[in-house]
Amino acid sequence: MAKEYFPVVVQAVAGPERTVYAYFSDGKVTKYDMAPAIARGGVFTPLADEAFFSDKLTVMNDTVAWDLSGCYDPCNCIDIDPFEVYSAASIADPQAETA
Repeated sequence: MAKEYFPVVVQAVAGPERTVYAYFSDGKVTKYDMAPAIARGGVFTPLADEAFFSDKLTVMNDTVAWDLSGCYDPCNCIDIDPFEVYSAASIADPQAETA
C-alpha cells in the first residue's frame, strides 16, 4: 500500500498581487492566490495590508502562515490548509537563477 504524501511547506515567499509562492518538501512549488480570501474579510482582513502580508508571512504548522503575535506561536497565526496550497497550480521556481 503506497503512502499518501502529506504536503509540508518548507518556505513561503510573498508574490505580486497577494499571491504566495509555496515550496514543498517534495520539491513542488505552487503559486497560491490569497486575494479571494482577503476579499471575504473576517480573519483574513489583516492580510489586506501589503506590509503585513509580506512581513508576517512565514511557515508554521507545516504550511503557509502569517504570524499575528510576532512570537511564532502556532496557535496565534493565520494558516492555510496545506492540501489547498498544494493543489494550486505547480510553477517553475521564481527564485531560480536563469542563465
